[in-house]
Amino acid sequence: MTESLDPPQSTSPQSTTGAPAARSTGADRVELMQTFVRIVESGSLSAAAALLGTTQPTVSRRLQMLERSLGLRLLQRSTHRMKLTEDGERCFARAKELVTSWEAFEADLRGTGDEPEGTLRVHVPHAFGQDMMIGPLADFLERYTGMKVHWFLQDREPDFIAEGVDCAIHVGELQDPSNVAILLTDVPRIVVASPDLLRGRTMPENPSDLLALPWLALTTFYRTELTLTHRQTHASERITFDPRMSTDNLFALRSAALRGLGVGVASAWVMAEDIAQGRLIQLVPQWCSTALPMYIIYPYAKYYPARLRRFIEAMRTAIPAVIDEEQRKIR
Repeated sequence: MTESLDPPQSTSPQSTTGAPAARSTGADRVELMQTFVRIVESGSLSAAAALLGTTQPTVSRRLQMLERSLGLRLLQRSTHRMKLTEDGERCFARAKELVTSWEAFEADLRGTGDEPEGTLRVHVPHAFGQDMMIGPLADFLERYTGMKVHWFLQDREPDFIAEGVDCAIHVGELQDPSNVAILLTDVPRIVVASPDLLRGRTMPENPSDLLALPWLALTTFYRTELTLTHRQTHASERITFDPRMSTDNLFALRSAALRGLGVGVASAWVMAEDIAQGRLIQLVPQWCSTALPMYIIYPYAKYYPARLRRFIEAMRTAIPAVIDEEQRKIR
């Protein structure tokens, strides 16, 4: 994205003797750091200006003033992109902490510390984020009218500092133990296939019977092998296969299963409506793959703004309820 930068303004020039310009006051520096944080979080000067309710030249000027004040280059800017320098990455981490603390201080003085407002940046898995979680998100935004949410579909843990993300919904094992992780629920997984695929075949009764069928792989969680566990006896059986189709997208796997391309293992909530309507059949229903943990994760901090606290509270209540409601369709 193209971003123009204004030349340094004459508000704090060097003297004719070559002495450095006067440094910004403490209040000015808070504003400069707030602007820098918004630039990084929004990804551009123009987007930061929109968030701050000001103009792009003003944002550009504040960035230059902060860089001059610190004596550091914080952003590398070219015609089409903007990237944090090494100094900029360190500055962003500290600046965000300071800005958050300042906002908390102001909120406490004004008595508005518990009323969420502002913008929340959230990473969510593709399938959950474009379907199941839209309802809870809509309820959250309807309840807190001062809130805005940037909703990013990503099937990975984010780099919270580099990407300016506040929190993430993550399914599966965690990669970074330094983050705070709250378990929301476990997502059951089941084996499914279409009636067309099974037509003329003997209905599988045990995991080993599934090997006679073509397979689909969801590479985010399994590729060529799976362990299925019996619901009552807890006996386990490992099966290996050479998948006919592999994908990293849950909805693509569902579509392939509906077309009869193969057997797949997926989150039960995705397949629940198709099973209820007879478009898919749950195979070996007494056997299931290990449920996947679903977490809300965010970086550790001394203070968490109301917008993040309220979002966490809302998701802890809403997501287990939605998962359970979908699961009821196939019980």
